[in-house]
Amino acid sequence: MSVNDLVLVQGVRDTRTTLARWNRDPWPVLRAWVFGSLAVAACLLLAVWAVASNSPVDLTSMYVPGLDHEAALGDVAAILARNSLVLALHATACVAGFIAGSSLALSAAQRTGVSRWVHERARPVAVAWVVLVTCFSLVTQAYALGLTGAQLANQFELSPAALMLTVVPHAVPELVAVFLPLAAWTIASRRDEWDELMAATLTTVVVAVPILIAAATWEVYAWPRILAGASGI
Repeated sequence: MSVNDLVLVQGVRDTRTTLARWNRDPWPVLRAWVFGSLAVAACLLLAVWAVASNSPVDLTSMYVPGLDHEAALGDVAAILARNSLVLALHATACVAGFIAGSSLALSAAQRTGVSRWVHERARPVAVAWVVLVTCFSLVTQAYALGLTGAQLANQFELSPAALMLTVVPHAVPELVAVFLPLAAWTIASRRDEWDELMAATLTTVVVAVPILIAAATWEVYAWPRILAGASGI
């Protein structure tokens, strides 16, 4: 059996073993992920509020489904597509953590010479890439959402804080869902449980998808009414 085949077999075995163990008692694992993701979501929302409160106002009006035109399933699909890209980015970071922490280490142990040296040096590079992706995701989301918040707050004559209160019912579960893979990565890295990250990737994505669907549906069909009531339209 080649080194690559050995790594693949071991990775599949670790993933199956982890999933079976979690299936017997899933709540402690899910609870840790949800609380970790909730902490990240809270920090991001604070950053969004700070950006929205201090950004120059864009006077261009934004179209809001349910207010400017009748809400449709296409609007839900558009939100899902955007959030799915963010989830995919975070899931990719989780997979990279599995490769860096588990697969590369196993592969390096089976190699010699220059090949072993390359595989040993690749691990910190891969981990650094995950950290950079995480930081990039958080910074860009805080900035983009903050600018959008400032624009909407001005359009509907609300303070950024009041606007954010209207989005909490869908924003919090949405952010928790997309940050689940990163929470799993953080917890696994602290515990040196890199071999569990592929199972964590699969599980967090499966858990996140229905939450994102529910949040997008709420954002399209319920949030516009809340926004209209808050702004007195």
